Amino acid sequence: MFFLAVVTLSSCSKDDYNAEEQAKKDDALIVDFIAKNNIQATKHSSGLYYQIITPGTGASVTAASTVGVNYVGKFLNGSQFEKSEAIVTFPLDQVIQGWTIGVPLIKVGGRIRLIIPSGLAYGNRAQGPIAKNTVLDFTIDLIHAQ
Repeated sequence: MFFLAVVTLSSCSKDDYNAEEQAKKDDALIVDFIAKNNIQATKHSSGLYYQIITPGTGASVTAASTVGVNYVGKFLNGSQFEKSEAIVTFPLDQVIQGWTIGVPLIKVGGRIRLIIPSGLAYGNRAQGPIAKNTVLDFTIDLIHAQ
């Protein structure tokens, strides 16, 4: 469960990376993806796209909450790079920004789809099977929170 680990800011590559240009590329990819797949997603002010599948009826969570989730992580081409085999519990402020922003949009018992631009994921850093500047697609079930 590599993406749940705290990502330390190591030296990024010194190529011609431009965060603003990458955000525009990511947004275009996401808009195309949601149109082609008929996903009813909403764009958050952060650039994150989300689809609340089930809002949940339990407790609300914040970025400071510790949550227990089940999830599936995919690339936009549909290939799965990770799936929880059991409930995974972690502080929400210690994961990628897309999760910290997106998971509090639902309550315990809810399910959300987060389509996360690279700048809210791993940015210009590769992480395991995730190449740098990669948009990620997660479906997350919020099981419990503290």
